[in-house]
Amino acid sequence: MISIIIPVFNEEQRIQNMLHYLKQITRGFINEIIVIDGGSTDGTVSILEADKDIILISSPKGRARQMNAGAKIAKSETLYFLHADSYPPENFDQLIIDSIKNGYGAGCFMLRFDNGHWWLRLMGRLTVINHRYCRGGDQSLFVSRKLFWELGGYDEKFIVYEDNDLIKRLYVHSRFKVIRKRLVTSARLYEKIGVWNLQLIYIRIYWKKWQGSKPEELYQYYKHKISL
Repeated sequence: MISIIIPVFNEEQRIQNMLHYLKQITRGFINEIIVIDGGSTDGTVSILEADKDIILISSPKGRARQMNAGAKIAKSETLYFLHADSYPPENFDQLIIDSIKNGYGAGCFMLRFDNGHWWLRLMGRLTVINHRYCRGGDQSLFVSRKLFWELGGYDEKFIVYEDNDLIKRLYVHSRFKVIRKRLVTSARLYEKIGVWNLQLIYIRIYWKKWQGSKPEELYQYYKHKISL
Protein backbone atom coordinates (compact mmCIF):
# COMPACT_ATOMS: atom_id res chain seq x y z
CA MET A 1 0.00 0.00 0.00
CA ILE A 2 1.00 3.63 -0.55
CA SER A 3 1.04 6.76 1.59
CA ILE A 4 0.74 9.92 -0.51
CA ILE A 5 2.59 12.87 1.04
CA ILE A 6 1.79 16.38 -0.20
CA PRO A 7 3.46 19.54 1.20
CA VAL A 8 1.38 22.71 0.78
CA PHE A 9 1.67 26.43 1.34
CA ASN A 10 -1.09 28.82 0.23
CA GLU A 11 -2.68 26.39 -2.24
CA GLU A 12 -6.36 27.25 -1.77
CA GLN A 13 -6.88 27.64 -5.52
CA ARG A 14 -5.53 24.17 -6.35
CA ILE A 15 -5.60 21.71 -3.49
CA GLN A 16 -9.29 20.81 -3.55
CA ASN A 17 -9.25 19.91 -7.26
CA MET A 18 -6.00 18.04 -6.79
CA LEU A 19 -7.36 15.84 -3.98
CA HIS A 20 -10.58 15.18 -5.88
CA TYR A 21 -8.53 14.11 -8.89
CA LEU A 22 -6.42 11.70 -6.84
CA LYS A 23 -9.48 10.01 -5.38
CA GLN A 24 -10.96 9.46 -8.84
CA ILE A 25 -8.01 7.79 -10.58
CA THR A 26 -6.55 5.31 -8.09
CA ARG A 27 -6.85 1.52 -8.30
CA GLY A 28 -7.23 0.92 -4.57
CA PHE A 29 -3.61 0.89 -3.45
CA ILE A 30 -3.71 4.19 -1.53
CA ASN A 31 -3.69 3.69 2.21
CA GLU A 32 -3.71 7.37 3.17
CA ILE A 33 -3.21 10.90 1.88
CA ILE A 34 -1.13 13.04 4.21
CA VAL A 35 -1.12 16.79 3.59
CA ILE A 36 1.44 18.89 5.47
CA ASP A 37 0.73 22.60 5.73
CA GLY A 38 3.69 24.92 6.13
CA GLY A 39 1.82 27.83 7.70
CA SER A 40 -0.58 28.91 4.95
CA THR A 41 -2.11 32.35 5.33
CA ASP A 42 -4.96 31.87 2.83
CA GLY A 43 -7.89 29.44 2.94
CA THR A 44 -5.84 26.29 2.41
CA VAL A 45 -6.20 24.95 5.94
CA SER A 46 -9.97 25.52 6.03
CA ILE A 47 -10.38 23.57 2.81
CA LEU A 48 -8.24 20.71 4.11
CA GLU A 49 -9.96 20.58 7.51
CA ALA A 50 -13.26 20.01 5.72
CA ASP A 51 -11.89 16.97 3.87
CA LYS A 52 -12.35 13.95 6.12
CA ASP A 53 -10.55 11.62 3.70
CA ILE A 54 -7.11 13.08 4.34
CA ILE A 55 -4.72 13.45 7.25
CA LEU A 56 -3.76 17.07 7.83
CA ILE A 57 -0.73 18.03 9.90
CA SER A 58 1.43 21.14 10.12
CA SER A 59 5.15 21.73 10.24
CA PRO A 60 7.61 24.59 9.79
CA LYS A 61 7.64 25.84 6.20
CA GLY A 62 10.05 24.18 3.76
CA ARG A 63 9.31 21.21 1.54
CA ALA A 64 12.08 19.06 3.03
CA ARG A 65 10.77 19.63 6.55
CA GLN A 66 7.18 19.17 5.52
CA MET A 67 7.79 15.96 3.57
CA ASN A 68 9.86 14.47 6.39
CA ALA A 69 7.06 15.32 8.80
CA GLY A 70 4.60 13.47 6.60
CA ALA A 71 6.91 10.48 6.20
CA LYS A 72 7.29 10.18 9.97
CA ILE A 73 3.59 9.46 10.46
CA ALA A 74 3.06 7.44 7.26
CA LYS A 75 1.82 3.89 7.81
CA SER A 76 2.54 2.38 4.40
CA GLU A 77 5.67 0.63 3.18
CA THR A 78 5.76 2.83 0.07
CA LEU A 79 5.92 6.63 0.26
CA TYR A 80 4.79 8.79 -2.65
CA PHE A 81 5.85 12.45 -2.52
CA LEU A 82 3.72 14.68 -4.70
CA HIS A 83 3.57 18.44 -5.28
CA ALA A 84 0.19 20.13 -5.02
CA ASP A 85 0.31 21.25 -8.66
CA SER A 86 1.39 17.93 -10.19
CA TYR A 87 -1.19 15.44 -11.48
CA PRO A 88 -0.04 11.81 -11.82
CA PRO A 89 -1.37 9.58 -14.61
CA GLU A 90 -4.39 7.35 -14.24
CA ASN A 91 -3.73 4.17 -12.24
CA PHE A 92 -0.49 5.67 -10.95
CA ASP A 93 -0.77 3.67 -7.73
CA GLN A 94 -0.89 0.36 -9.64
CA LEU A 95 2.16 1.44 -11.67
CA ILE A 96 4.08 2.29 -8.48
CA ILE A 97 3.19 -1.02 -6.81
CA ASP A 98 4.27 -2.95 -9.92
CA SER A 99 7.62 -1.13 -9.94
CA ILE A 100 8.25 -1.90 -6.27
CA LYS A 101 7.38 -5.57 -6.85
CA ASN A 102 9.90 -5.64 -9.71
CA GLY A 103 12.71 -4.66 -7.38
CA TYR A 104 12.91 -0.90 -7.75
CA GLY A 105 13.52 0.97 -4.50
CA ALA A 106 12.45 4.33 -5.89
CA GLY A 107 11.24 6.05 -9.02
CA CYS A 108 9.13 8.71 -10.67
CA PHE A 109 7.01 9.45 -13.73
CA MET A 110 7.90 11.24 -16.93
CA LEU A 111 6.80 14.86 -17.06
CA ARG A 112 4.67 17.16 -19.16
CA PHE A 113 4.10 20.83 -18.38
CA ASP A 114 0.66 22.38 -18.82
CA ASN A 115 2.20 25.00 -21.09
CA GLY A 116 3.04 24.47 -24.76
CA HIS A 117 6.27 26.51 -24.86
CA TRP A 118 8.73 24.58 -27.01
CA TRP A 119 11.44 24.57 -24.33
CA LEU A 120 9.08 23.18 -21.72
CA ARG A 121 7.93 20.50 -24.16
CA LEU A 122 11.59 19.57 -24.71
CA MET A 123 12.24 19.49 -20.98
CA GLY A 124 9.33 17.11 -20.59
CA ARG A 125 10.60 14.80 -23.31
CA LEU A 126 14.03 14.61 -21.69
CA THR A 127 12.52 13.13 -18.52
CA VAL A 128 12.36 9.77 -20.30
CA ILE A 129 16.15 9.53 -19.75
CA ASN A 130 16.96 7.53 -16.63
CA HIS A 131 19.70 9.76 -15.24
CA ARG A 132 19.64 11.84 -12.09
CA TYR A 133 20.32 15.06 -14.01
CA CYS A 134 16.95 14.56 -15.74
CA ARG A 135 15.08 14.34 -12.45
CA GLY A 136 13.21 16.86 -10.33
CA GLY A 137 10.56 17.07 -7.63
CA ASP A 138 7.81 18.03 -10.07
CA GLN A 139 7.95 14.49 -11.46
CA SER A 140 6.90 13.19 -8.03
CA LEU A 141 8.88 10.49 -6.21
CA PHE A 142 8.02 7.08 -4.86
CA VAL A 143 10.38 5.30 -2.51
CA SER A 144 10.20 2.44 -0.06
CA ARG A 145 9.86 3.73 3.48
CA LYS A 146 12.76 1.55 4.63
CA LEU A 147 15.11 2.94 2.00
CA PHE A 148 13.96 6.51 2.60
CA TRP A 149 14.90 6.41 6.27
CA GLU A 150 18.07 4.40 5.69
CA LEU A 151 19.25 7.36 3.61
CA GLY A 152 18.14 9.84 6.26
CA GLY A 153 15.11 11.22 4.40
CA TYR A 154 15.20 14.72 2.96
CA ASP A 155 18.11 16.87 4.14
CA GLU A 156 16.32 19.70 5.93
CA LYS A 157 19.25 22.04 5.45
CA PHE A 158 18.10 22.38 1.84
CA ILE A 159 15.26 24.85 1.27
CA VAL A 160 15.84 24.56 -2.48
CA TYR A 161 17.49 21.58 -4.21
CA GLU A 162 16.06 19.18 -1.60
CA ASP A 163 14.63 16.79 -4.22
CA ASN A 164 17.83 16.69 -6.25
CA ASP A 165 19.88 15.95 -3.15
CA LEU A 166 17.73 12.95 -2.19
CA ILE A 167 17.44 11.67 -5.76
CA LYS A 168 21.24 11.71 -6.10
CA ARG A 169 21.48 9.45 -3.05
CA LEU A 170 18.71 7.17 -4.34
CA TYR A 171 20.50 6.64 -7.66
CA VAL A 172 23.59 5.53 -5.75
CA HIS A 173 21.86 3.16 -3.35
CA SER A 174 18.93 1.64 -5.28
CA ARG A 175 17.45 0.79 -8.65
CA PHE A 176 15.55 3.84 -9.87
CA LYS A 177 12.54 3.42 -12.16
CA VAL A 178 11.26 6.05 -14.59
CA ILE A 179 7.69 4.97 -15.31
CA ARG A 180 6.82 5.69 -18.96
CA LYS A 181 3.60 7.50 -18.21
CA ARG A 182 3.40 11.27 -18.00
CA LEU A 183 2.56 13.31 -14.97
CA VAL A 184 1.21 16.78 -15.78
CA THR A 185 2.62 19.64 -13.73
CA SER A 186 1.94 23.36 -13.59
CA ALA A 187 4.29 25.76 -15.36
CA ARG A 188 3.08 28.60 -13.13
CA LEU A 189 6.53 29.61 -11.88
CA TYR A 190 7.91 29.63 -15.44
CA GLU A 191 4.97 31.81 -16.45
CA LYS A 192 5.54 34.16 -13.53
CA ILE A 193 9.33 34.53 -13.78
CA GLY A 194 9.76 33.85 -17.48
CA VAL A 195 10.87 30.57 -19.07
CA TRP A 196 14.44 31.65 -19.82
CA ASN A 197 14.90 33.60 -16.59
CA LEU A 198 13.80 30.68 -14.43
CA GLN A 199 15.79 28.15 -16.42
CA LEU A 200 18.92 30.26 -15.97
CA ILE A 201 18.28 30.44 -12.22
CA TYR A 202 18.03 26.64 -12.04
CA ILE A 203 21.20 26.17 -14.10
CA ARG A 204 23.12 28.53 -11.82
CA ILE A 205 21.87 26.70 -8.73
CA TYR A 206 23.16 23.41 -10.18
CA TRP A 207 26.47 25.10 -11.01
CA LYS A 208 26.79 26.62 -7.54
CA LYS A 209 26.06 23.25 -5.93
CA TRP A 210 28.68 21.57 -8.13
CA GLN A 211 31.20 24.24 -7.06
CA GLY A 212 30.51 23.47 -3.41
CA SER A 213 27.96 26.08 -2.33
CA LYS A 214 26.19 25.31 0.94
CA PRO A 215 22.38 24.90 1.18
CA GLU A 216 21.93 28.38 2.67
CA GLU A 217 23.92 29.97 -0.17
CA LEU A 218 21.70 28.22 -2.74
CA TYR A 219 18.59 29.42 -0.97
CA GLN A 220 19.75 33.02 -0.68
CA TYR A 221 20.57 33.10 -4.38
CA TYR A 222 17.19 31.60 -5.29
CA LYS A 223 15.30 33.90 -2.93
CA HIS A 224 17.01 36.99 -4.32
CA LYS A 225 16.34 36.03 -7.95
CA ILE A 226 12.76 34.90 -7.49
CA SER A 227 11.88 38.09 -5.59
CA LEU A 228 12.92 40.26 -8.55
